Amino acid sequence: MHSLPIFVALKGRPVILIGAGPAADAKRRLLERAGADIVDESATAALAIVADGDEAAAARLRARGVLINVTDRPDLCDFTLPAIVDRDPVLIAIGTGGTSAGLAKVLRQRIEALLPATLGKLATALYAAQPRIRDRWPQADDRRHAIDAALAGPLDPIHGKGDVDAWLDASKTPAETGLIRLHLRSDDPDDLTLREARLLGRADRIYHRPEAPAAILNRARADAERIACAAPPDALPPGLSIDLETA
Repeated sequence: MHSLPIFVALKGRPVILIGAGPAADAKRRLLERAGADIVDESATAALAIVADGDEAAAARLRARGVLINVTDRPDLCDFTLPAIVDRDPVLIAIGTGGTSAGLAKVLRQRIEALLPATLGKLATALYAAQPRIRDRWPQADDRRHAIDAALAGPLDPIHGKGDVDAWLDASKTPAETGLIRLHLRSDDPDDLTLREARLLGRADRIYHRPEAPAAILNRARADAERIACAAPPDALPPGLSIDLETA
């Protein structure tokens, strides 16, 4: 991973913008959408966008400890600006590390066509329902399993109806527990079936052989335990465990 993707809350915060013309106008619109307070080089700010390729300005800002983006100069950038799919409050960012804005744009267009306009409403409804969800499933693992199951079923973000209240009224989803064995056919994560990818995303822990490919393990939840071993233990902890058998 060449950089760490993060979402920065800019509402009311100063961001330096240097440059004029179409490139600067585009960056200004983006910053305005994010609610940033756009200021000039003399102001104090943590972030700056140099839209005219001014290397001297970039050097001055970097010397002040400001993180900078220089349009079309990835070699001078501390951060890059991704292509964005906006389903507020859901944001999807596609970055190429500044290597190909055209590729990022095409990927954004493909994802735009896939995601319904109602996706943001689903996220907002799930947030509003958090007290009911916590009451229904007091344990964090049980909540996560129930939400995972719902998003693969009645609340599917692409094909589901998105009725969170109806799901909570009807839901009797049991906690997903036990051991599931997955046998890898190759080291390529693209060879995973949709079911296998979903199971990796839901599992609480992954028991794997020491030679298991990192590209496959990276498909699991970031907070799932990765346990290198010859075989899982006979007595398993609560929750969903995956025994990942290598090809």
